[in-house]
Amino acid sequence: MYSIILLSYYSEQRIRNVFTRVSTVLEKEHIPFEFIIMDDGSTDNSYAVACELEKEDSRVRAYQLSKNFTSHYSKFAAFSVCKGDCATSIPDDEQLPVDIIVKMYRTWEKGHKIVMPFRMSRNDGKIKDAFSNLYYKMMNSFTDVTFPKGGADGFLIDREIIDILNTQISPRNTSTTVEVLRLGFDPVFIPFERPTTQNKSRWTLRKKMRLAFDTIFASSNFPIRFISRLGILSFIFSVVLIILLTYIKLLGKSSIGGVSMPGWTSILAFVSFFSGLILLSLAIVAEYIWKIHEEVKARPGYIIKKK
Repeated sequence: MYSIILLSYYSEQRIRNVFTRVSTVLEKEHIPFEFIIMDDGSTDNSYAVACELEKEDSRVRAYQLSKNFTSHYSKFAAFSVCKGDCATSIPDDEQLPVDIIVKMYRTWEKGHKIVMPFRMSRNDGKIKDAFSNLYYKMMNSFTDVTFPKGGADGFLIDREIIDILNTQISPRNTSTTVEVLRLGFDPVFIPFERPTTQNKSRWTLRKKMRLAFDTIFASSNFPIRFISRLGILSFIFSVVLIILLTYIKLLGKSSIGGVSMPGWTSILAFVSFFSGLILLSLAIVAEYIWKIHEEVKARPGYIIKKK
């Protein structure tokens, strides 16, 4: 059975349309499925529409989170309740073609446990594309996760991977995509062209920045090592500077290469430089300590409301 997870957020006008499109294609392909609607704390009638659809079709199951946790936490929640032999999540904005959903399933039938589609091109605007490309390049360069070119958000995973996510992976301060890619299992990447749609993404800049920081700090020790290397370079720079200034003082000079070096200027420059360096280092260490603090409290990454 194929678990199709609809990530619902203010989707009251889209839920039925998505279910109709997906069910029509899967029935034609003779693929047994369940349709899980995970509402991410919407305050409109999205959950009510999902419950109505649940009553009309036994393959549909509707759930609602206690607040808006964002889509990656919504995925963790959906994986905890799905019953399929494999599962995938789909957005409500029709940006993932239905034929890709089928193609992922057929690839899974051949024995692949992680199947990940990725967009061959991005057309979200130059600024958004630049930030997205920068993020994925940083992830590929500084973490133990390797994204396909252009990045990826969705995937199909086998029941074995679902069970690992449910029992061994903490859902806090991370993303399902990062955690799935870290597991190995030789993922298969499927390219696709995103269809043109008038639906507007509800991923705000604030949510994207939060996800970027969470995934980078959760997957990489580069920031900490960066501090160590910066500290070594600063020490070497300080030693060279001390030797240089001592040499100048012994020669009784007050300038270097004709450039005047008044004492207060150099002191102010060095104090400002090293103060900024210290604050940067403390900020990076504080991020890791905050992540540890969140894990120690062991608060749930998501809460599914009881019906």
